[in-house]
Amino acid sequence: MTVTMYGIPNCDTVKKARRWLDAAGVPYRFHDFRKDGLDPEKLQGWIDALGWDKLLNKSGTTFRKLPDADKAGLDAAKAKALMLGQPAMIRRPVVEAPGGVSVGFSADDWSARFAA
Repeated sequence: MTVTMYGIPNCDTVKKARRWLDAAGVPYRFHDFRKDGLDPEKLQGWIDALGWDKLLNKSGTTFRKLPDADKAGLDAAKAKALMLGQPAMIRRPVVEAPGGVSVGFSADDWSARFAA
């Protein structure tokens, strides 16, 4: 099983998710948005699979600090540009695994998803 987790290492939710995967013995590769960058085509694939509104973290500090003009009139193109410009605005973690891509962490959901 090939699992790739995308996020930022100091994010509390990413830390919880990584601890969960380690404890469950699920091997994974970690991709740091800030260090490793984010491919526009990869982001578009996530948007196609999940929807930009599910990926864009509007409750996060990075988004809240944006000028009101940047937050107004959000659509898929504007949201994608914001997320590419500041990947910290992407809800975390994004996980690619057999069966598809997901965003966020829930121990109950992951127990079913990664059951051996």
